[in-house]
Amino acid sequence: MHVGIPSEIKNREFRVGLSPASVRELATHGHQVSVQKDAGLAIGFTNQDYERAGATILPDAAEIYARSDMIVKVKEPQPVELSMLRENQIIFTYLHLAADQKQTEGLISSGAVAIAYETVTDDKGGLPLLAPMSEVAGRLSIQAGAHALEMSQGGSGILMGGVPGVPPAKVTIIGGGVVGTNAARMAVGMGANVTIIDRSLVRLQQLDDLFQGRITTAYATQERIEEELLQSDLVVGAVLVAGAAAPKLVSREMVSRMKQGSAMVDVAIDQGGCFETSHATTHENPTYLVDGVVHYCVANMPGAVARTSTLALNNATLPHVLAIANKGWEAALRDNKHLLAGLNVCRGKVTYKAVADALGLEHTPAQEAVPRA
Repeated sequence: MHVGIPSEIKNREFRVGLSPASVRELATHGHQVSVQKDAGLAIGFTNQDYERAGATILPDAAEIYARSDMIVKVKEPQPVELSMLRENQIIFTYLHLAADQKQTEGLISSGAVAIAYETVTDDKGGLPLLAPMSEVAGRLSIQAGAHALEMSQGGSGILMGGVPGVPPAKVTIIGGGVVGTNAARMAVGMGANVTIIDRSLVRLQQLDDLFQGRITTAYATQERIEEELLQSDLVVGAVLVAGAAAPKLVSREMVSRMKQGSAMVDVAIDQGGCFETSHATTHENPTYLVDGVVHYCVANMPGAVARTSTLALNNATLPHVLAIANKGWEAALRDNKHLLAGLNVCRGKVTYKAVADALGLEHTPAQEAVPRA
């Protein structure tokens, strides 16, 4: 199979779909790999590194898309990239379609086979291709939140860990999954006073054991969310409904009553955000103010640490890339129900129910969209 790796063109996005080490694995299995010139240069992967790994360097994205059977990316295809996709071409990347009608329509029109990292599952009920970026985003959320609390950013001027004689910041994390757990690790490490809110008692028990009394856990009700929110210096939105739009758990009215100079980091912004006042921002202009509250809603947070993120993502995606390349997408999806769960759009049909429901589109079950052997 011919696998293509274009440069990412989303604002301040420096990650790359495959590292030279991953390219070498594909080449060892007899596949042809084309990489756009300088696709990984910003994070230290030179064109020569890719050539030594067995790739061909092509000058622009148009050639990558024209020659490749499968496109491996990091972020969702932008409009100019959607126009280059063709029927039966595979695109394997993060898509986050539930909050993106235009992208979904573009993928439908292209006739491509779109497999989303974020809905691939595993035997434990997890999302293994989302997990590494959730780990990164969770940890970054506290770094970003700490910076947002600085006076120069419009914040209240509170140091996360305080100092002797001065209390630390109060941090509330809504959602106790991978993002929330990693956010809590960082916040606890910085000395903050941390509360995690979740609707699963089992998860709250696990978190209590994990942190051994260093955090407070709370069951998710609207009253408790509001109570914690109004006392907090930093709120991290870390909720996830796999493949679906994020629920709006914090209303505009609640935000209007928060402390002046407090900060909110919405890690769910890729799925539409879990704060009613959220809208996507970029690394170039990451924050804005609503009622005196600093909002950080960057839609590709892990891009800020692009080398670490690329390597972590490749560790998770490479086995699936190899499976698709070795078997072809039809056989690979028939053989692996977890990879089949990643199929979101297939040759003009929406195959992920949560996406179809969120956008009011007709749903075709994934197993029906994949040709039989």
